[in-house]
Amino acid sequence: MRAGANAIITAARLSLLLAAVFARPWLEGMAATAGAGPGVADFFVSPRGQDTWSGKRPDAAEGDGPFATVARAREAVRVLRKMQKEPRGLRIVLRGGTYYLGAPLEFGPEDSGTVKAPVVYAAAAGEKVILSGGRRLTGGRWGEANGHKVWVVDIPDVKAGTWRFRQLFVNGERRPRTRLPKHGEFRIESLPGYTGDFLRSPTKQFVYAPGEISATWRNLRDVEIVGITRWLDNRLPIASVNAETRTVTFDRASLFALVSSAPWGDSTTTPSVYWVENVFEALDTASQWYLDRPQGRLYYLPRSGEDMTTAEIIAPRLTQVVRVVGRPSAPAHDLRFEGITFSHTEWQPPADYASSLQAGVEVPGALFFDYAERCAVTGGALEHIGNCGIEVNVGCADIEIARNRITDIGAGGIRIGHFFSWETDGSGRMTERGIQRKAAMPTGPHSQRITVADNEIAHCGRFTPEAVGVFVGDNANRTIVHNHIHDLFYSGISIGSVQDFGPRHASNNVVEYNHVHDIGQGMLSDLAGIYTCSTPGSRIAFNVLHDVARRDYGGWGIYTDEGSHDTVIQKNVVSRCQDGALFVHHSRNITAENNVFALNRAAQIDRGGIGGFELTCARNLVYFLEGKAVGDYGSAHSGRDVCAFDRNLYWNASGKPVLFGNKNFAEWQATDQDKSSLIADPLFVDPEHGNFRLRPDSPAARIGFVPWDFSAVGPRRFKD
Repeated sequence: MRAGANAIITAARLSLLLAAVFARPWLEGMAATAGAGPGVADFFVSPRGQDTWSGKRPDAAEGDGPFATVARAREAVRVLRKMQKEPRGLRIVLRGGTYYLGAPLEFGPEDSGTVKAPVVYAAAAGEKVILSGGRRLTGGRWGEANGHKVWVVDIPDVKAGTWRFRQLFVNGERRPRTRLPKHGEFRIESLPGYTGDFLRSPTKQFVYAPGEISATWRNLRDVEIVGITRWLDNRLPIASVNAETRTVTFDRASLFALVSSAPWGDSTTTPSVYWVENVFEALDTASQWYLDRPQGRLYYLPRSGEDMTTAEIIAPRLTQVVRVVGRPSAPAHDLRFEGITFSHTEWQPPADYASSLQAGVEVPGALFFDYAERCAVTGGALEHIGNCGIEVNVGCADIEIARNRITDIGAGGIRIGHFFSWETDGSGRMTERGIQRKAAMPTGPHSQRITVADNEIAHCGRFTPEAVGVFVGDNANRTIVHNHIHDLFYSGISIGSVQDFGPRHASNNVVEYNHVHDIGQGMLSDLAGIYTCSTPGSRIAFNVLHDVARRDYGGWGIYTDEGSHDTVIQKNVVSRCQDGALFVHHSRNITAENNVFALNRAAQIDRGGIGGFELTCARNLVYFLEGKAVGDYGSAHSGRDVCAFDRNLYWNASGKPVLFGNKNFAEWQATDQDKSSLIADPLFVDPEHGNFRLRPDSPAARIGFVPWDFSAVGPRRFKD
């Protein structure tokens, strides 16, 4: 793409470009070498192998052949490592097929390689390798449920109480549990005893409207209510139902009160929405299922044309598939997983309340790293996951997560490091504005130098909507670049977690060249395409963000929240967000320059809220059809607000005046803002259709705006 005024790629063209890229075979097995065949390896593993064989042959021949399990290959690597005088790299090649694991694969310090001689577990070139935490269900029969012909599978382990699952995958696709209502949501009728203290009034019972919940449902204590409040979803198993008072009581409480979302400081008492899952009597819709635990019986209502005699039905047994765990004095290191697909894990509830603190941070990862260094997951996939995809916990360094397809995820795609470093009350319980809850968060050294690059992260939050595409807690030197993140119900990228301006580990982060879109989708509130919290020295640049929608409040493209400071936001295109392109809340020294903020609804730039803010905006193109150019969001300003707006270009394409809060342009300039700025049409080529290239006669150059080449946004294509 040529440089100059036409260098800004359109959001529409970019979406088509990325869709074409993701349809290409390079994402199917990016780490595999060209051609087919097992290649060269120190050991081979195959579902058709035997653990009594040597593992030296890729196929069975002359009474020898590959191992049958990765665990056996791991033991062989340990033996070979001890025999080596000089360490050399070892390569274990997995042949195509599905490996059903009885327990997570554990790798420790004794399984490590070296910087120059890593241990690599790789899929054979051209072959799909699946490490599955599930079990295939066979031996079904036709039966009846609620007047419908259903497929029934008896599962003795479920009846014995040793197995419970909340996810099901049929022929490679997720299938939903029964749900009421079929579409949309119910609204809680009332919350007994609630007085308006959202933060300190967890909900353990509520009154429902007539006909929404029944005390006579089969296996009532297996029915779950999912209640939505602000940025959280709460999964509440029913303990009892009083039909006379229409009161449902749960076996655990929600974290915060189940009231409708509203900005901080609002004491709304309007009850929230909810839906019901896992009701046997609701099994009447194709593709849905119900697990009768006392009977140990799965009921599945097939899709039209689905042949259940040949269908592949997989239910997850494991929460984690691979664990790479070292020790503070001896980390696991120099392990690589290339071209492998990880699938079929189960969701695990939080330790005490019905939701995590935020962003699904208590949901474990299918791949788990702890005290690990110089490890990588590349060129593979995570799909059909019930919990989080990849979790990089404490004490980790130099971890690479690159060129993977991470899709159909129950919670978030990738989670890195600590969440909150809030103080405790001395009893091991964290406190936050007077709230106390068990400290389930990890402790240990903060992870650093983590790279998340060239991944597709999509269709997440399928069981835990509050989870994030890429979440990074209180950790330093993270690089999140060239990812395609889309179809989530909460934020796309979230960095930082400590809500103050003190010295923090969450520093020097780079978030660049990401394509983030279709975020929020009206499910939750207080979210963004890119969200930050206390992340000094960070840079957010060259990203394309669009189509961010919230439930009741707070759907922005970029959102610097409490404690964010010393952050540069430049050369991004942010469009079609429900509340605005940028919101600066209780943040200091935020610089937004040379961005395109276009066609966002309530405002293009929002500032305000608790605790004041410091914001510099320069050389931005601000184009809109509704709302304001600059908004004053949330609570009243504190008097500590510092703004420096200048050399921006504003245009209200509706023909109405350009507003800055409640001021027109002249009144705004009288406050020493935007003295050298323009009210002028930037002359985009076709903004209503997402084409934000500039026409040759655009006035953008008059404010010093510099066009840039966005052809590099999203995952890069690699030969190998």
